[in-house]
Amino acid sequence: MASFADRLADAVRRKGPLCVGIDPRWEMLPKAIRDRLRDAPLEEKAAVGFWEFGRKVLELVRPFAGVVKPQAAFFELAGPKGLEFLQLLLREARLMDLVTILDAKRGDIASTATAYADAAFAGCTIEGKTVPVWDADSLTINPYLGRDAVEPFLSAAKAADRGVFVLVRTSNPGAGLFQDLVCDGKPVYRHVADAVANWNAPTVGACGLGDVGAVVGATHPAELRELRAALPGVWFLVPGYGAQGGTAADVKAAYLPNGLGAVVNSSRGVTFPFHPDDPDWELKVVAAAQKAAAELRA
Repeated sequence: MASFADRLADAVRRKGPLCVGIDPRWEMLPKAIRDRLRDAPLEEKAAVGFWEFGRKVLELVRPFAGVVKPQAAFFELAGPKGLEFLQLLLREARLMDLVTILDAKRGDIASTATAYADAAFAGCTIEGKTVPVWDADSLTINPYLGRDAVEPFLSAAKAADRGVFVLVRTSNPGAGLFQDLVCDGKPVYRHVADAVANWNAPTVGACGLGDVGAVVGATHPAELRELRAALPGVWFLVPGYGAQGGTAADVKAAYLPNGLGAVVNSSRGVTFPFHPDDPDWELKVVAAAQKAAAELRA
């Protein structure tokens, strides 16, 4: 199997840098889906609705995006069935030749981190046999606990030819509370970026980029430019484009001269550009995906 970085490069070359985030919410689902589930057991409604909606979104955005990012929290909120359908959605995305980013922002130490990492990539091994769990192409992780918390994810990703995206400079309004604190002459996010560069260096593939990426928000364009210059061999996952206020112009600094280097996430802007009662919601998702893909390619 090609490295994660090279598979991601292939997806971006074919379809551009758009990454579609799948963050389902029951009250925002199309009325047609909610009506079909009117008589379903209450404990299953959200999970089944999320699956139906997510599966259709994959079909609709596939011509315009090579990468999808399901957010684990929304499926977990739907209970055990929600997690079951998250697994099915990741499996379906792979069958559609989409690169998957499981957005779970994991971060822990020792055997707990190893369990999280194995669940994301290799699977659960029992009596010498391994059963896939999420089987995602990549996973978002939180480096706050330090190298020993990150190492199990790096090792598991390497063994399975998968990737990780480390939170470096996030897109939320309160990100600077800790990330901008100056330590030893530079902000904390730059220290994290330096660590990412070191973790990534041994994994660089034929595309010139490695399997250890960085999450860098579109809502901080100055830091985005700064970090792109500091991390030339690192893939960026760029949230904040679209509904959070980031523009196509803001994310241009994330790309390398060859057009690679970044995947730009849009969740609500692509998956919920409609009112729940709109009968033509599918057409609006297609139009939103097509528009975002064109903007980001320009």
